[in-house]
Amino acid sequence: MLKIENVYKSFGGILALNGVSFSVESNTITGLIGPNGSGKSTLFNVISGFYTKDRGEIYFEGKSIEGTEPYRIAMLGVGRTFQISEVPEKMTVLENLLLAPKRQIGEGIFNVFLHPLKIKGENEKYLKNAYEILELVQLYNLRNEYAENLSGGQRKLLSLGRILMSEPTLLLLDEPTAGVNPTLIKDLIIAIRNLRDEKGETILLVEHNMKVISEICDRVIVLDFGKKIAEGTPEEIQKNEKVLEAYLSGSSKRKAFHEDS
Repeated sequence: MLKIENVYKSFGGILALNGVSFSVESNTITGLIGPNGSGKSTLFNVISGFYTKDRGEIYFEGKSIEGTEPYRIAMLGVGRTFQISEVPEKMTVLENLLLAPKRQIGEGIFNVFLHPLKIKGENEKYLKNAYEILELVQLYNLRNEYAENLSGGQRKLLSLGRILMSEPTLLLLDEPTAGVNPTLIKDLIIAIRNLRDEKGETILLVEHNMKVISEICDRVIVLDFGKKIAEGTPEEIQKNEKVLEAYLSGSSKRKAFHEDS
């Protein structure tokens, strides 16, 4: 689904990505972890087209996305959430979702007069999809609530739902549980897992909560100072000396790592 080959990105004299390479297989959840400043968000920005890499290759579904603008990458099927969830606050939860589908017939002013039946049918389809997604992300009971009244965690669930309405084939989730209370973290875990198991989605997520990583990820990629230092299952990563060193400055703190996990 996604292939990263020897990607570099610098900001002045700072090498943010130093020859990063890995692949994300279809219908899996892959975690991208590492200490603060390790290059995780920079890599997300490069994949989604917000930053231009210095060199290397990125392939999505077997095709290079070199030089592709962010909105075109999104139209190709790469959906992304951000650490801070911005939503149209004066719209309801349901209305937020109905904004998201791509290439809606009703967006063309002349289609309102030329294709009213097509627009009606499309609207019914999107409304049905929206209800299903609201159930999936645990927001159905809040469908008529204004977005401004949602908690931070609920806004993250709404952002996830809105991305799903655009029918992506690859989801990039940037710290989906950051700042979310424990109860809503459970809802997010369920929602993300259901995306893989019920919807067949492919997910790459940046996450600091090692318990979340352990519960939902099939594979984990670890970055440190812009380099990939480890790759494996969550169980293998928790025992990797390089990872322990990167996070805790020494394997003597192994116990603390596992307690946090």
